[in-house]
Amino acid sequence: MQDAEERGQLRPGGTVIEGTAGNTGIGLAHVCRSKGYRLVIYMPNTQSQGKVDLLRLLGAEVFPVPAVPFENPENYNHQAKRHAERMENAVWTNQFDNVANRRAHLETTGPEIWYQTDKKIDAFTCATGTGGTLAGCTRYLKDVSGGRVKCYLADPPGSVLHSYITSGGILNERTGSSITEGIGQGRVTDNLKPEIDLVDGALHISDEKSIEMVYRCLDEEGLYLGSSSCLNVVAAKEVAEKLGKGHTVVTILCDGAYRYADRLFSKKWLKDKGLLKAIPPHLERYIVLP
Repeated sequence: MQDAEERGQLRPGGTVIEGTAGNTGIGLAHVCRSKGYRLVIYMPNTQSQGKVDLLRLLGAEVFPVPAVPFENPENYNHQAKRHAERMENAVWTNQFDNVANRRAHLETTGPEIWYQTDKKIDAFTCATGTGGTLAGCTRYLKDVSGGRVKCYLADPPGSVLHSYITSGGILNERTGSSITEGIGQGRVTDNLKPEIDLVDGALHISDEKSIEMVYRCLDEEGLYLGSSSCLNVVAAKEVAEKLGKGHTVVTILCDGAYRYADRLFSKKWLKDKGLLKAIPPHLERYIVLP
């Protein structure tokens, strides 16, 4: 939004429009409230009702639409773009391919990680939705450390990026799905494209590992995290095991469980997803919903 303002694309009283699985939209909603902009959100109708409710509570106009591939003109991103084109003083923020996203992490998140670890970070890993976090942090950490810091992509089922990186650049057809929301990709976005060759490797993280870590983080750390955050924690753990003792590994805790509690702690939902057996017996007490 700052970039759109600087370019003169967004003026007082304007409208911000975005296609989002929810979390970026929630961030935009907070900023729009503080700056006096109207916000319109298009999102796949597969996302949690908690996200939709929160967006509306924050003043956004929300259009849940059928979840279809990016190549389909009815994909939520394309619908958001068309909506913006029909309006005056409106901007489609285009989180996936607007490189201001990558720039934000290059200028803020990367430096924050570097200095808060006292320059002793050895590796960084996270999943990608837009690719902005991984790309911006990777570029900054590689440059500032002279290439010493290792960077790894963490990928859920249904995403093509793990195979793209491990195969040396072969982009396969997207198949399967994941319980995680807003991460995983069927293509290399413009945010990720400039830095993807800097990434040192990729980790495929199963839903079973992610859901187990949701329960472990709650029980062992008192952290009430969503499945995307816990996928990142699993990836950080596996990178740490790869590097060995004495190394500092950083990841991103990007969502809380409060937006997904009706799913993550529901016995019926876990059973329907085939994930009930992934919860260790001593953690089953946290399955408190029917």
